[in-house]
Amino acid sequence: MAVIALLTLPETAEALRKSQAQLRWMIHNGTAPRSALIGGRRMFRQSDVEAWVDQLFDAAAEA
Repeated sequence: MAVIALLTLPETAEALRKSQAQLRWMIHNGTAPRSALIGGRRMFRQSDVEAWVDQLFDAAAEA
């Protein structure tokens, strides 16, 4: 069984160099990486966060 790296909201905010409030706002606006409520906690898969960052860099390169 593969281990899935999960990040909490504070860990994700730190990785993205955003405040927790900024990340919550991004979630509200639909502009944040994919996340899910697991056991009542907002969790992000590390792979989804990395893919989201890659998408932003790809979009910037095309502009």
